[in-house]
Amino acid sequence: MPKGIFQVPPPKNEPILSYAPGTAERSELKKQLKLFRSQEMDIHMFIGGEEVRTGNKVSIHPPHDLNHCLGYYHQGDEVQVHQAIDAALRARTDWANLSWEHRASIFLKAADLIAGPYRQKINAATMLGQSKNVFQAEIDSACELADFLRFNVYYMTQIYGDQPSSSPTTWNRVEYRPLEGFVFALTPFNFTSIAGNLPSAPAMMGNVVVWKPSKTAIYSAHVIMEIFREAGVPDGVINMVFASGPVVAEEVFSHPEFAGFHFTGSTEVFQSIWKTIGNNIHRYKSYPRIVGETGGKDFIIAHKSCDVKAVATAITRGAFEYQGQKCSAASRAYMPASRWNEIRDEVLRQLGEVKMGPPEDFRNFVNAVIDEASFDKLEAVIKEAAGHPEAEIIAGGKCDKSTGYFIEPTIILTTNPHYRTMQEELFGPILTVYVYDDQKYDETLDILDKTSMYGLTGAVFAQDRYIIEKTTKALVNAAGNFYINDKPTGAVVGQQPFGGARGSGTNDKAGSLLNLIRWVSPRTIKENFVPPTDFKYPFMQEDELA
Repeated sequence: MPKGIFQVPPPKNEPILSYAPGTAERSELKKQLKLFRSQEMDIHMFIGGEEVRTGNKVSIHPPHDLNHCLGYYHQGDEVQVHQAIDAALRARTDWANLSWEHRASIFLKAADLIAGPYRQKINAATMLGQSKNVFQAEIDSACELADFLRFNVYYMTQIYGDQPSSSPTTWNRVEYRPLEGFVFALTPFNFTSIAGNLPSAPAMMGNVVVWKPSKTAIYSAHVIMEIFREAGVPDGVINMVFASGPVVAEEVFSHPEFAGFHFTGSTEVFQSIWKTIGNNIHRYKSYPRIVGETGGKDFIIAHKSCDVKAVATAITRGAFEYQGQKCSAASRAYMPASRWNEIRDEVLRQLGEVKMGPPEDFRNFVNAVIDEASFDKLEAVIKEAAGHPEAEIIAGGKCDKSTGYFIEPTIILTTNPHYRTMQEELFGPILTVYVYDDQKYDETLDILDKTSMYGLTGAVFAQDRYIIEKTTKALVNAAGNFYINDKPTGAVVGQQPFGGARGSGTNDKAGSLLNLIRWVSPRTIKENFVPPTDFKYPFMQEDELA
């Protein structure tokens, strides 16, 4: 069999298509949207390469069109979870032993399928199932997912290429083994790219995976599995199951072969699972790798030297794109008193042009929030603010779930920098603004840093370079992704590795080598070409007599 030291194609970020009127991609996407809406999909689990149906069907409805049924998924239970674990463990030896370049080929092919023939299918599924407008779907489900796969292959080769030095007569080398057991991937609704990356990153490094997607993103998760299957992911390497969280947790976290957990979701869930893993640590063959990106209370702070229009645009986009349902979305802002009126007027002008409605209408900037539980929580927060002496709603505030879960982009102005909505993650189109005295900038930085338990993303707007440096240093632990004169959202794979610390996760930086290194267990090998044949060292010789 031919051998070689192989170089993978240099990764490049997938170009974002415009979907402007008259473009081919716009026409193709509209056809795919129409096709999906004309049929009811029967969505099964994938376990060991088999299509598993239980007959316990749950309907799927677009969050923006509750009267329309996109199809049904088959709800599983502990039986299917146990089957998925067994299937993964059966596949482990062959997958771990497969030459790395063949694993690379599979996921490079998946990236090309996403960027090419599956592009509009994955976009349309995301738009309908998760209520994303065309641009948000394009940068997520098509571009970022393809980027994750291509760049991760490149990072994989960097890891394998990192080798130790050797001394005379010896050769030292390191093998990067997959973890011993299976990895569990628990993925969120808000990014299709994350749903694809969390199971594929460990698999790329030779691990086998049990994957539970969010129940509100099963529609697009099914397309991801189609792509993985067509790309050649072998049976049992990635197994997708639909079961309730507690049922899955009981099976996965009590299994002795549980080896790793890849997660994006709420801080509360992550902390609860970490506690469960800790309580079960005596059960496991090895210490499980725990990798999680969780919540955020992401901020924008503007200095009096800021560009007003840049701040306003960062607020409109950073807080309200995808209805604020990004872990990086701006949800609290600190504005200088001397510039606040200008900033407020520009934000209100922009919001006056924002249209809200279904994503199939490409004129809509804002769509629906993901489900009724989210809608009810956000509506309650808005109602509370409307009647609170420390808060005032200065934009939006209307909520309507008669046809879909629609909440207007809402801005709360507060006189208390520790008001509830300045501290708690809401995960919706709600931004809270605190206006500070220009002379108290340093004090405001301290308040910002200490107000929230999170440390995910944040942004500073200033033209004064001394202020930019001061702010960057003062907020060194407040955000794992920090932006200067830019909105705190939109991290790009290969450009801004993503993740935060504090209550926002383990900061293992999705879209970088730092994440992939967590999914291997190195073995060091030393080979001695001329081994010693006598136990004695030179120091043991007797001194010569004078």
